[in-house]
Amino acid sequence: MGTNDLDTAYFDEQLYVRNVAVDNVIFGYHDRELKVLLQKPKLLDKWTVAGGYILKTESVEEAAHNIAFMRTGLKDLFLEQFKTFGSPTRIKDEWLDIEKVFANAGLNPPTEAWIRDYSVSIAFYTLTEFSLVTVQKASFDEAIEWWPVAQLPKMMFDHALIIEEALKALQRDIYHYPIGYELLPRKFTLPEIHSLYETILGKTLDNRNFTRKLLSTGIIKKLDETRNIGAHRSPFLYKFEKKRYDAALKDGIFLGF
Repeated sequence: MGTNDLDTAYFDEQLYVRNVAVDNVIFGYHDRELKVLLQKPKLLDKWTVAGGYILKTESVEEAAHNIAFMRTGLKDLFLEQFKTFGSPTRIKDEWLDIEKVFANAGLNPPTEAWIRDYSVSIAFYTLTEFSLVTVQKASFDEAIEWWPVAQLPKMMFDHALIIEEALKALQRDIYHYPIGYELLPRKFTLPEIHSLYETILGKTLDNRNFTRKLLSTGIIKKLDETRNIGAHRSPFLYKFEKKRYDAALKDGIFLGF
């Protein structure tokens, strides 16, 4: 929805695409947990994914990138559109809660405001390295925090479903794209990337088979560096080969773990 906080122009259908929003499920990986960045509007006890309406001067993808930037402070993050959500009741069922948010911001949407009507959400997921994010809270947010995907708080609208579907899309895509590049530090160990894939997929992966399949793609490279993680334990570090990574994003790969 651009970079401005809510104001009276928010209801102007000359500025925004009517009743079409973008919801962006922002994933990060930290302490062996897949996490999602959520925001809680002031006066409410429910949380939402990052989202907003689309300015008529931006594409849908630009809106998704802008939403990610507003929340993380990072530009040009990896994002993928995965589904569209629409229902006559997805907004109306919680309109009283929405009015509280607007009232707290000093706004009173007109009775005939288009935002009261049927709303369609184009959903994206975004991937980012957790340690690089500087969380950005908007004026209408009481809080914005990382939550484990497995332990979500009470969610507004159909946002719990949106996160569930985003995770399914991520689990599908991880077999075909080297998305670990987006979630891990620049240098990592084989146990770290193995743990990432197990966490996302929610299952145990045979270590030898995983390593063999991953190395066979050529998308990661062993470095002449180690990390000391304890007595007699200094695993080698690896990094993604950017050219191979870009090619894999374009052409796809298959990691049949």
